Amino acid sequence: MISATHLHAMLVHFPIALLIVGFLADFYGFFSGSPFFKQAGLFLLLLGAAGAAAAYFSGETAGEGMEEGSLGQAVALHEQAALITVWASVAVVLVRLSLVALKRFQGWPGLISIVLFALLIASVARTGYLGGQLVYRHAAGVELSLPTFSDTE
Repeated sequence: MISATHLHAMLVHFPIALLIVGFLADFYGFFSGSPFFKQAGLFLLLLGAAGAAAAYFSGETAGEGMEEGSLGQAVALHEQAALITVWASVAVVLVRLSLVALKRFQGWPGLISIVLFALLIASVARTGYLGGQLVYRHAAGVELSLPTFSDTE
């Protein structure tokens, strides 16, 4: 059966990949003027922001019951970073969509959008790092099972 922990582990990698590739596409589109890469960057940003929200809410459920001790502190830090990432992705989406609506992705407005997107990627990296610490340092979500021996003789 898939638990909240399994679902979170499956979901979190999508926004990481989508947002990083979206940033690269947007960056290239801005500096090359390529309409394809500008559009690709926008669509990947939208998908990545939706994925970040899904990952956040699945992580909220997966983190229930882990509020005590050093694990609880690590979970709280990761959760705080994830919430910042979700809000940052919403902010970048709003900025980027407004620039598309105003047809102002060139010059300073576009450059500000690229810088905000880069800050979002830094937030994604921090959130991912803290999530990795939960798994690899604190073994959060790791299920250990001992082998079962049966009488087959």
